[in-house]
Amino acid sequence: MSNTLRWNGNDVILEFTYGPDEPVCLSGYEAPATGTAVRFDYAVPIVEIMTSDSGHWIACDKLTHTTIGRDMRYVTHRETSEDRSEINDAVHSNARQDMKRLEIDLLDAARGITATVVYETVPGCSTVRTYVTVGNDGAQEEVALESVTSLAASFGLPEGTERTPAYFEAWSLHEADMDWLAEGRWHAESMRDLFPTISEEMTGVDPRGEHQVASTGTWSTGRYAPLMMLTNADSGQTWIAQVEHNGAWRWEVGQDTADGYIAASGPVLMNHDWQNILHPGEQFTTVPASFVITSNPDDAIEELTAYRRAWRAQHSDNARPSIVFNDYMNTINGDPTTEKLLPLIEAAAEVGTEIFVIDCGWYDDTGDWWPSVGEWMPSKKRFPGPKGIVEVIDSIRDHGMIPGIWLEPEVVGVLSPIAEQLPDSAFIQRNGKRVEEQQRYLLDFRSPAAVDFINGVVDRLVTEYGIGYFKLDYNISPRTGSDTDTDSCGDALLKHNRAYSVWISSLLTRYPDLIIENCSSGGMREDFAQTSRFQVQSTSDQQDWKLYPAISAAAPMLMLPEQAANWAYPNDTMTDDETVFTMTTSMLGRLFISGYINRMDSNQLHLVSEAIDAYRTHIQPHIGSMVPFWPVGLPGWRDGLLTYGLRPTREHVADTPTLVAAWIRDDETEFTLPVPHLSGRNVNVEQVYPVQQAVWETEWRPQSGELAVRHDHTGACAVVLKLSATDSEASAEESR
Repeated sequence: MSNTLRWNGNDVILEFTYGPDEPVCLSGYEAPATGTAVRFDYAVPIVEIMTSDSGHWIACDKLTHTTIGRDMRYVTHRETSEDRSEINDAVHSNARQDMKRLEIDLLDAARGITATVVYETVPGCSTVRTYVTVGNDGAQEEVALESVTSLAASFGLPEGTERTPAYFEAWSLHEADMDWLAEGRWHAESMRDLFPTISEEMTGVDPRGEHQVASTGTWSTGRYAPLMMLTNADSGQTWIAQVEHNGAWRWEVGQDTADGYIAASGPVLMNHDWQNILHPGEQFTTVPASFVITSNPDDAIEELTAYRRAWRAQHSDNARPSIVFNDYMNTINGDPTTEKLLPLIEAAAEVGTEIFVIDCGWYDDTGDWWPSVGEWMPSKKRFPGPKGIVEVIDSIRDHGMIPGIWLEPEVVGVLSPIAEQLPDSAFIQRNGKRVEEQQRYLLDFRSPAAVDFINGVVDRLVTEYGIGYFKLDYNISPRTGSDTDTDSCGDALLKHNRAYSVWISSLLTRYPDLIIENCSSGGMREDFAQTSRFQVQSTSDQQDWKLYPAISAAAPMLMLPEQAANWAYPNDTMTDDETVFTMTTSMLGRLFISGYINRMDSNQLHLVSEAIDAYRTHIQPHIGSMVPFWPVGLPGWRDGLLTYGLRPTREHVADTPTLVAAWIRDDETEFTLPVPHLSGRNVNVEQVYPVQQAVWETEWRPQSGELAVRHDHTGACAVVLKLSATDSEASAEESR
């Protein structure tokens, strides 16, 4: 006979079933705020574990169907609450109080393996954070772990819905391909197309296939996104799940005979050369995963956005994101000098920039900044005055801006003197040699020598030069970790990744006002382990102003809107429409500017200032509490019309405006934007940017909740519109 465990975790209720001959399985999910109630009538164990001597009970390559997962039994559980208001730690951060935690203890008695599955929630969202601690209680000499899931469950179906074969047919999987200069290319595919009908029920055995997505090395979003979304066309039921790790990870979906399933993990043997050896009494904890289930995609995005804000490291910059100018993109391109920087600093201050960042090359005397990184001492050739780089930094500060600087803390160039000064143990090594990638060695953050060295660099730059902003780059990946002092290369990489995250958190503990950007070669680490710790997240190194909106519009699927540093790089060679286009690319995120604005004429410069003024007035004060949405769907890489918006939360639709950006990359002059959260309301439409260029014609249709837009521009152009509800309900007659 099955037992039931029901847990009230703030804004979500989880239900589990278990028995003396049954593993513990998630059986229910309820979120009153979104009206979600899902039951899981197909039982999937809440943790799946593989060791070298115990794999699957059905031969396959899945994370699920493991023998240990099937044999784990309930022992006990604990429900606790914690006040996290005083903790500035990005693992459990923010001023939200009453974090609730459920811990379920499990035991495989025959093998002597224990597992504690943890679920955590905070008030204000129904997204659940989960991870697992596996232990060897001494029944075996050692346990060689090869995979442990952080999350495992079936798809489920809404309470009161009858399961039919057609229900699986209605599921679609949404996932993103990632690449340098081509981040966030989301696409959807029918689950039935991924898993064709094969009449497996005639065999009495579940299908063996799975759709797995895995990331290797340390570019956690170098090829794919660690987040997936499932939507059901019949019921609207929506799943979003993400792996919260800055290194190797894997998630998968699949079809079993009774239902689909989802599973997520950090590194595993099959994909990442990962093993962790547990000697008697030792434990291993997985990387976290998080998930939310709602009755529609819009609610899922809102819940996930609230979760990200709740778990993000506290910082004064979070609510009102500072405006950044960086000298690199389509501008100095890694060749900074005093002569080049001083005019840019003056121009950036004149248009209203709040932070000025000196990008790469500032330390290089050789003329080749790439292999010389690592010592982080200012160049005397680039900054020849008696004060050296201090002349530039003082100018930034004298113009009322925070001085920022580029740093690539995880690497040492092969030509850097530091390469000879640090011991081999400070670097990732394999087969007795330092791993070299594109003329760089990689520091191993497991090494105290590596951490002590880079701490000294940061301390010097902050205390001696007054640096208040760091752009932390990371342009190479070691493929896997070191083979020294480790159970496996994959486990060494995991420990390195975790040590790096701890180091980032330690910087903000020492320097609470420091603002830190995660660049990582543009957008190669857009995972939540990183974005929960950084104030700013670079979204790409893309230099083509026509291509960038497809990246910027998709970015908030993986990060908070106020973190998303999308480059705007206006230059004096651009037309007015082109300037507006590139400025719009950055406006509904973190306003992040480059370009030779000091060479612009008065009209061009006015368009830049106009964008910054509009950002300060309409966006900067509110973006930290708004929710991303996509009126015509997530952007396609080649779409002629791209749209992205910021809307209020469900509670503030009537009193908070909605902002929408639209980019035209073809000859389309008329289009319609669905804005369903304003349906049935009278709405005032204001053109926020550009202000003095030709006005775009708009017509609000309250009954359908649509905005019709028309313009007479030719070629690429863009606009930012603000929609404000003027009453709680619109009249029956549609009005302009």
